Amino acid sequence: MKHIYLNLKRFDVPTEFGGVNRIAPVAEWAEYIVKNTQDELKKYDRSEVEFAMYFPEVHLLNAAKAKTEDSPIKVGCQSVYRADTAVGGNFGAFTTNRPASAMVAAGCETTIIGHCEERNDKAGILAEAGVTDTDAVNRLLNQEIKCAIERGMTVLYCIGEKSEEQDQWQEVLGKQLEIGLKDVDKSKVVIAYEPIWSIGPGKTPAGKDYITKIARFVKEQTGGMDIVYGGGLKQDNAAMLASIDEIDGGLIALTRFQGEIGYYPEEYLEIIRLYMGK
Repeated sequence: MKHIYLNLKRFDVPTEFGGVNRIAPVAEWAEYIVKNTQDELKKYDRSEVEFAMYFPEVHLLNAAKAKTEDSPIKVGCQSVYRADTAVGGNFGAFTTNRPASAMVAAGCETTIIGHCEERNDKAGILAEAGVTDTDAVNRLLNQEIKCAIERGMTVLYCIGEKSEEQDQWQEVLGKQLEIGLKDVDKSKVVIAYEPIWSIGPGKTPAGKDYITKIARFVKEQTGGMDIVYGGGLKQDNAAMLASIDEIDGGLIALTRFQGEIGYYPEEYLEIIRLYMGK
């Protein structure tokens, strides 16, 4: 089974506010994306590949509403809170947070947890509080994963090492897997590997041998869980990633990296075509 994920980050922000959204007005943005991709995605066998899109929270209702009855798109949110509502318990005292129950009610079937940007945010907050325990972030993410699964969602769980952690990559990734997946139903989770040290302008992308090495390590540590490349599936590396037997898909974000950079539905579909070979 292949998995093609799309992390739309904050690509809804218009260019006049410093964003990269040139495709649609903010109120119509999610609807535009779903309507301009779902019909083309129907040509792929759903027993061979799944498609999920992780939207900023404000767009979830429009994204879910734009789906046709036979749409292959799974609408997802960008992480969930580590606690949830409960009958006879907390009824919604979660100001600023998004419990899994609210996300499922909004139409979400899946969520992305542990993206390097989420990890950095949590680590920064803990550092301000004087917490130096490097495993604390993994424990928080573990709670989020459990909340999502208990609400019936599937999870894309991101792991990755920074440049200063490369020499200890086995220890770093091992703890992210061990702690993050503790007591979790692994059948509901796919791993995304982000080589954080290689992502960004001016950095050398991770090569095939390195990605293969990490994918094999993850499968060994998890008993064969599916793993996708989270460092950015794009036109330039689609064929290379497709040639790695241990890689089960990829995470797309930006589709254009020069000129009018941003996310464009037609380029997203081309990346999928190149990766799937059709």
